[in-house]
Amino acid sequence: FAAVYTPIWIVVFGAVVVFQWYEDFDEWTYLYFCGGVSLPFLLQPILFPHGFGTASIKNPDADRPLLERYSSKANVWIAIYSLIGNYWYTHYFYSVLKAKYTMPSHRFNNVPIAMYLATHFYFSTYHFFSNALLRKVVTTYQPGHMRTVLFCSVVVVFAYFTAFMETLTISSYPYYEFEDRQMAYTVGSAFYGIYFLVSFPAFFYFDNDIDNPNTNNKNKVTLWDTVVSSCGHGMMIMFLLDFVRLYLDIPLVVGVMPPLAS
Repeated sequence: FAAVYTPIWIVVFGAVVVFQWYEDFDEWTYLYFCGGVSLPFLLQPILFPHGFGTASIKNPDADRPLLERYSSKANVWIAIYSLIGNYWYTHYFYSVLKAKYTMPSHRFNNVPIAMYLATHFYFSTYHFFSNALLRKVVTTYQPGHMRTVLFCSVVVVFAYFTAFMETLTISSYPYYEFEDRQMAYTVGSAFYGIYFLVSFPAFFYFDNDIDNPNTNNKNKVTLWDTVVSSCGHGMMIMFLLDFVRLYLDIPLVVGVMPPLAS
């Protein structure tokens, strides 16, 4: 499903940025637009549990109860991760990189609520691609030190690439500002990449045995396991971000957005 829907949301979202349709957006438009774009991912476990499988390649999720479907648990994992990222991590960007959202918006902990929704479809796509890359490594090479090195290298390179490309592709959007945009591209991308150093391998191994016929009920991943996994890895990311902040000796301000230097 992600492979089919990702090009669609990228074209739609890209058109809004390229043609500057956002200039006519108010806080409700942002909310409806980002919510609408995220809905196909959120509703996929309910409306399209089979994904876009064919008669010869059937998605096992179609035969599972709603709460046991991989797509349901993956959505919960990404949704919690997106919530943590916006509620907490965004303030590291405010404090460390002096970032600032200036568009009209409804806010929750001084972060536009539309960004919580946008993060869901962004992160769903990122983790679809990271899973594909890491699965290729694991299924192509035999276990050993070299495969481990390759696996870790793919995580590091794709984490920075993902962070840099997102920063670059939204650079023309004027309502996400930085004091030093060049620093945002370089240091900021590395800072943002910390998210994915943790979440890419975490999401790859999450519920990895769901299609293994030898998995018994005791070892099945539940929705509560999903919540704990996402929250736990979210805390790991927060520690890493805070270690960087402490090293740079920059105060963390939560809930109040620091003004840009004039």
